[in-house]
Amino acid sequence: MVRTHPQWLETRRLIRSGRIGKLRSITGFFSYFNPDPENIRNQLELGGGALMDIGCYPITMSRFIFEAEPRRVLGLIERDPVFGTDTLTSAVLDFEQGQSTFTCSTRLAPYQRMIFHGTEGRIEVLIPFNAPNDRPTQILLDEETVEIPVCDQYEVQGTLFSQALRENREQPIPLEDAINNMTVIDAVFRSAANSQWEDLQII
Repeated sequence: MVRTHPQWLETRRLIRSGRIGKLRSITGFFSYFNPDPENIRNQLELGGGALMDIGCYPITMSRFIFEAEPRRVLGLIERDPVFGTDTLTSAVLDFEQGQSTFTCSTRLAPYQRMIFHGTEGRIEVLIPFNAPNDRPTQILLDEETVEIPVCDQYEVQGTLFSQALRENREQPIPLEDAINNMTVIDAVFRSAANSQWEDLQII
């Protein structure tokens, strides 16, 4: 749903237009605090953990904004001693155009932000992932605030998917993209386990 939100389409448009010069670095952060053993996010066998739950977002948005796939990744993971899930994960994604770094956690105070650093400026997406549906979102373009009108990102996503089916046209986010994102996630897990860079060859 994040890829079809107007704030992200505007962010990519601004970067494509050269408003911050050449994009070279992306930094991201996404966290919340949830120690509940009954919560699916803390159940390893059901895909719980920070990287699968929320680390997927800075990965997909880095790929979306760089409009490319990372060549290699480096991961560092701290796991809960009881649940076995990753509770603090950081990663570096190495793209041809630059680098993306992010941290995600299920044991830190709630926070989220994505920042795009260019040779001539920066863009910050203030509520990048769970954008509110009751008030406008904002992008910071250096010191200028760009306001994005109120919308429900799940409604936008559902409408676009429905239109693609009804009109027999390509979906805005094809299945292959989800597979590629999962490939990167798997590589971060392998890197953390092996304590080394993991090369990627995504088509």
